[in-house]
Amino acid sequence: MPDIAATTATNAPDPTLTAALRSLGGRATLGDVVSATGMPDHEAESALKGLLETHRGHLEVSDAGDLLYQFDPKLIARDRAPFGVRFRKAAWSAFKTGFKVWTAVMLVVYFVIFVALILVLMFANRDDRGGGFGGRRGGGFGLGDFLILHWLMGGRGWSRGSLYYGHRHARRLPKEAQPPFYKKVFAFIFGPEEPRPTQVQKDRSVLRLIRARNGVLTSAELVEHTGLALAAADEEMGRLTGAYGGDPRVSERGEVVYAFPGLMKSAHGRVRAKEPNPAWLRLEYPRKLTGNASSSNWGIGALNGFNLAASFVLGLGPALGTTAVEAVPVGALWFYGLGVVPAAFSSMFFGIPLLRSMGLGRENRGRMRRNIRRLLIGLVYARSVGRVRWIPVGEAIAHVQKRLEGWKVTPADILRELEKLAAEFDAAVEADDAGFRYRFPAVRETFVEAELMRRRLGLEHQKLGRIVYATSDTSSEASKRDRDAFDRELARAEADVSRYLPSPGKVGYEEDFEVVMEEAAVRTAPRRRRPPPRWQ
Repeated sequence: MPDIAATTATNAPDPTLTAALRSLGGRATLGDVVSATGMPDHEAESALKGLLETHRGHLEVSDAGDLLYQFDPKLIARDRAPFGVRFRKAAWSAFKTGFKVWTAVMLVVYFVIFVALILVLMFANRDDRGGGFGGRRGGGFGLGDFLILHWLMGGRGWSRGSLYYGHRHARRLPKEAQPPFYKKVFAFIFGPEEPRPTQVQKDRSVLRLIRARNGVLTSAELVEHTGLALAAADEEMGRLTGAYGGDPRVSERGEVVYAFPGLMKSAHGRVRAKEPNPAWLRLEYPRKLTGNASSSNWGIGALNGFNLAASFVLGLGPALGTTAVEAVPVGALWFYGLGVVPAAFSSMFFGIPLLRSMGLGRENRGRMRRNIRRLLIGLVYARSVGRVRWIPVGEAIAHVQKRLEGWKVTPADILRELEKLAAEFDAAVEADDAGFRYRFPAVRETFVEAELMRRRLGLEHQKLGRIVYATSDTSSEASKRDRDAFDRELARAEADVSRYLPSPGKVGYEEDFEVVMEEAAVRTAPRRRRPPPRWQ
């Protein structure tokens, strides 16, 4: 399946349509668009659905049951971020790339240089000719360097370009496919890499949900699956409608129900799909600072700590006169090459994770709020889809705290998310001796309307028609298939047309004046009242 983002990027919206919507303030009915653009209604409807896929917008329904298309007045694309956000992301990405390259050179090269210098200084007094050091005296490339590089690169089975999601993911891999050490070094600095699923990959789960629910879905059911806010779910249903051939319907009670008949046709008979997990079974883990095992972090920290200490003792110390090291030719190259540069690098190596740790708490609080919402959605839906029951605040708090024991969840956090849910679904609220309690009848109503639409449409009973064309057919096979199709259509037409030929075995006569007399009799005959219908 192609990437939707790549597909829609090449299909720019009709400028006539966008101009009409801007003049209408982004809010229009199908009739508004047809009259403003001159498009046929089927083309206008198709263009509006396509625009819902690529631009921020959703569907609304009036109290008379009319569909209204609501777009952002500026017609902002769904994936468009503000310039400041895009600039910061690009700058951070460029910095990370540059610093990773610098790290690959600095960490190992300076470690080798400093170790060699220490050995040279240790043996300098014992052998001024360098014999005790094996003739290396800070230059060349020996077996020790090879062993360090081999340990750093590691991961013989690790495919090039693979991402490191942290120790929790890496320990599930086979031993020969473990990530190399340099990946853990980068994770120490910038955190573990995060998977970036495409929009199509994320849609597959929702498409499974649609198929499992017989091709019909509502925004409230999408909230159950994703945990999105109801307004965001409305936006998402608009995009899905444009991307996957959805057909919005208005139920008798004014609920917008989305049908996807194309998803319910299969070459293997009746569609059978397993529902994906609901939102409360898809909680988010707290994000880790590095994602590494503790042993890896200690090893990386010790390696960089050695370089930091050596840069002060061997590089900056002799030049500043704070370290008494003999046989060291101090100069500008020595001062900057072995002092300033490695000291600055090693300080940044420790400083970047320290700065990240300040923002990590904010990100984890966001994850905690999303987890609270998902758990509350589970409680609300369980108390609303069948028989609608009250949810006391104390019970909601206990429900969430029991399931988020590892998080620092406060009753105020839970109450805040419960109030948001109540506002979204227009819940009833009342006070009793134990405090406030909430009731969500709108949740049940939207589920009932969706189920009534499923039964009315019966999309699960669709069958794939007989194959009338295949690209693999030879010319003779295609000709035979066409003849067979024509014969079937002819037989069906002959069977249907017989109802237009009453009594073909009889004959009779009719004069023209009889036709005139019959029409006059029909016009002057008194109208008979029809009996009321009989209900079965």
